[in-house]
Amino acid sequence: MSIHLVGGGWPVEDEGAVYKPFFEEVAAHAEAAGKLEGGRLAIVLVRDGDAPEKFAELVTAYEQLGKIEPVAVLSPENAPIDPAVFADADGIVVWGGLTPAYRTSLEPAFGELRRLVASGVPYLGFSAGAAITAENAIVGGWKIDSVEIGLEDASEDLEQLTVAPGIGLIDLAVDVHAAQWGSVSRLIAATESGLVDGGVAIDEHTALIVGDGPLRVVGRGSVWKVTPDSGSVRVSTAGADPEPSVAASVPLEA
Repeated sequence: MSIHLVGGGWPVEDEGAVYKPFFEEVAAHAEAAGKLEGGRLAIVLVRDGDAPEKFAELVTAYEQLGKIEPVAVLSPENAPIDPAVFADADGIVVWGGLTPAYRTSLEPAFGELRRLVASGVPYLGFSAGAAITAENAIVGGWKIDSVEIGLEDASEDLEQLTVAPGIGLIDLAVDVHAAQWGSVSRLIAATESGLVDGGVAIDEHTALIVGDGPLRVVGRGSVWKVTPDSGSVRVSTAGADPEPSVAASVPLEA
């Protein structure tokens, strides 16, 4: 089973190509457990005000992609989430919103999420849900001291570049909405400053899939890899195979 990191972009496009590998894994996990009613899918939304409406929207879209038993894990921003809500999950989705709030709300469940993923439960992080999967998570910011490193509109309500402990599912730092928000520059700055030891920035409507074997990219955008290089950084990109049904193996390391 795998970790699926989606860089943002909604609603579903390209017949759900970005999400299909995840839902195939959810179905396989449920089948192995003898469940006929569909995979039990925990959907985490940390949002003030619109979480029930967004949950209904996601369920409608997801039911077109696989047979699921959706479980709402809804929390106001920064309110703690009980790890017990993930019991018997066949898949976990952590959606988008304010990244620092997701990190704070899910922190009590970090250990349980690591345990479940290690046991074979697939995880899909969308936007904020992708960013906080890292051991050292980039949660926001648009400056280092007085130097601008990105767009204020993409700051997640934080001025200074902020890195905090994440779930710890992967070693790579993750930034999202890469081309659309220009967040590659934030990842570069975080790497140059030594706050993270490199990472990936993922475009919208694009997923990086971390599992057994080579990492894969699916969707219509790119994954930008940033690595330290003798006091500077190196930036490279990888995209999906031109054939939509085939995910490309890319030279990235988890």
